[in-house]
Amino acid sequence: MTAGPESAQDRTKRHYQRSLFDGIAERYEAFRPGYPAQLVDFVTATAGLGAGSAVLEIGCGTGQLTERIAGLGYRLTAIDIGPSMIAAARQRITGADVSFEATSFEKLVAVDASFDLVVSAAAFHWIDPEVAFSKSARLLRPGGWLALLGTDDRYEDSLGTALADLWITHGDTGGAWDRRPSDPEAVNATGLFGVPVSWSVSQETVLPATDVIALESTRGTFLSWPQENQSHFSDDFRQLLDAQPAVPLTRRTSVTMAQVLGTRGQEK
Repeated sequence: MTAGPESAQDRTKRHYQRSLFDGIAERYEAFRPGYPAQLVDFVTATAGLGAGSAVLEIGCGTGQLTERIAGLGYRLTAIDIGPSMIAAARQRITGADVSFEATSFEKLVAVDASFDLVVSAAAFHWIDPEVAFSKSARLLRPGGWLALLGTDDRYEDSLGTALADLWITHGDTGGAWDRRPSDPEAVNATGLFGVPVSWSVSQETVLPATDVIALESTRGTFLSWPQENQSHFSDDFRQLLDAQPAVPLTRRTSVTMAQVLGTRGQEK
């Protein structure tokens, strides 16, 4: 992936959009997908984690990935900028030793070279780009790993095309959310990590139309629209699915991992 410098407009938009998820913590918890166990197995095995390994999760949300990692014997720190997200994650995860903190990664205070794994699921693209990779590299111990996870819901062709048209019709779908720093090319271009490795799993599923509408209403772009735009989008999407009460989709979950090359005295 090749991307130019972030514009001031894109930065403002990104900072605004990333703050909106905290207001829909319950909806996010109910309709955003979790992460397959085999993907977590791949991450922990690749990173060579063992009892007592220190893990930092960036953007834990309501704890969907946190729950998979908790209880494996690691020292887990999970952060999110949303207090409601942190509260939901705390409620989800009981009986495990997890340190939660409501903070952004940019403001996180942590000792350099203190983590064996830095992991982020569907959240790394919300971090200031000049901080995301450099601070991750600095916080990793020599030989530590960065793991970036993402999910992609793909509808059958005609529905996918119609949905894309709805996004364009009802508002600006460009901007910061479309940046994908989890791409291997982006990781490799930093010069801070070794050759990235990637793994993915695809699962076929069928969701009720109401759940699909709710899922799409958890996107950052949707949340940033005025209420009127949100209502019109949902109404049009509901009409689009009126004759399709059950919606088949392919859910692809992927991870890109790379090992830090060495300790670096990067500035925060």
